[in-house]
Amino acid sequence: MHNMTDWSSNAARPGAPAGKAESPSANRSRLASLAPIVVFDVAGPLVVYYALQGAGLSTVTALILSGLPPAFGIALTVVRHRRLDAIGTLVLIGIVVGTALGLVSGSPHLVLIDGVVPTVVFGAVCLGSLWSRRPLMFRFALEFMGADTPKGRDFADKWRYAGFRHAFRVTTVVWGLAFLAEAAAQVAIIETRSAGTAKTTANVLPLIVAAMVIAWNVSYAKRGQRKGELAAEAARARGEAPPPMPA
Repeated sequence: MHNMTDWSSNAARPGAPAGKAESPSANRSRLASLAPIVVFDVAGPLVVYYALQGAGLSTVTALILSGLPPAFGIALTVVRHRRLDAIGTLVLIGIVVGTALGLVSGSPHLVLIDGVVPTVVFGAVCLGSLWSRRPLMFRFALEFMGADTPKGRDFADKWRYAGFRHAFRVTTVVWGLAFLAEAAAQVAIIETRSAGTAKTTANVLPLIVAAMVIAWNVSYAKRGQRKGELAAEAARARGEAPPPMPA
């Protein structure tokens, strides 16, 4: 989940004109941001889990040790950015608590359920941020661009436009509900399927959900830009100054 948010920020970055083909360098950047997710959050944990199961270790031990690749991925991110963000903290807490519960109880069920907690917390924080000065997805976008950069300052200044604020509130609602729906689906899988199946979906499902929400995000941004262009054309036809296009 930690690297997933890095990828979603990169994949859904604002600023590119809607409908315009992206440069090869932009596509390479997105592929580069996707690689750590595949290695540390999807393939790595599954390889470790099934290898240890095949070696005869218990399900609980395999589940606990499969948390090492994501933890290592977070450590690399901390070294690269010289800080641990809130999502990385949540994921690490989930790994530590899940490990402790697994060692104490010997129950793979508890280890798997505890892994859902960061997803629930993130979804709840998204929805709760709607009552703060700035919704969470706006804060992520601003952090990605750099609040102290010219682009970031211009982006933050657009908050004064009602359409811009509405777009980010809608986006935050969709992301929050998507994370909560993902958590609910994962809990249902844990309750009704084997530990191996639940472990696989725990690593693959977040990538699928993120891809779906990003696809919606891109479509929503294109519709918003087209709506703004039509409003500007109508204003010019009336001989009026075109309204600002903040989003």
